Amino acid sequence: MDPAITAPPYDRLLRVAEDVARERPEVDLELAREIFLEAASLLHNGLALDGLDDHDADAVVDGLCSDLVAPDQGEAIRSRSRRVLEEPGDLHDPESVSRALLIVVSLFKL
Repeated sequence: MDPAITAPPYDRLLRVAEDVARERPEVDLELAREIFLEAASLLHNGLALDGLDDHDADAVVDGLCSDLVAPDQGEAIRSRSRRVLEEPGDLHDPESVSRALLIVVSLFKL
C-alpha cells in the first residue's frame, strides 16, 4: 500500500469507513475500510487534487467524506460541484474545486 493514500488529506476517507461501520451495525468494518482505501487510492492516483492548494484539497476530501455515504453518491458529488460555484464560501479556487469533484465522479464511475 502506498503510504501517500493514508496521509492527509486522504486519511479522512479511511476514518469515514470506521465511522460508518460504527454507526451502521450492518456494515462490515473490514469491507468499509477496503472500499474507502480504494477510494483514497483512486483519488490519489487519479491526480484529482493536483493543482489545488491544501485548503481546497481538504475541502474536496471533506465533501467526499459526506457524499460517498449518500444514497446517490454521484448526484451528491455533482451537486456539490455546482454548489461550490454558486456559493464558494472560503474556497481559494472554486472553479478548480468544482472540476476536481467532476473528475472524482468520472474516476469513481459514478
